[in-house]
Amino acid sequence: MSMRGIRGAITVDANEATPILEATIELLDAIVEENGTRPEDICSVFITVTPDLDATFPASAIRRMAGWELVPLMCSVEIPVKGGLERCIRLMVHVNTDATQAEIRHVYLGEAVKLRPDLSSAR
Repeated sequence: MSMRGIRGAITVDANEATPILEATIELLDAIVEENGTRPEDICSVFITVTPDLDATFPASAIRRMAGWELVPLMCSVEIPVKGGLERCIRLMVHVNTDATQAEIRHVYLGEAVKLRPDLSSAR
């Protein structure tokens, strides 16, 4: 078994707690579904947000999800690159899996598909 990183990103329309929390859950649910993972397979989740999202901690949404209480979570602010995608939440999910690197399914939703169209799954 190896540890793999699963990447994902999603955008929100507003810097408000509810859209940020809902988008975080939507993205994590999609990553889990696409890769057939369970919380007990997850080593940790690293979460970044663009500097324009400061209404809440996205990790608080994950902490409320059943089975995710013991998964280590960490939030950070994304590097503020000029011209970068705004109002974006990114996840790096570290998972124990037998899947090969090529079998990992990365998930990009909303405007975030622009970040890595080569890795985005057709949704």
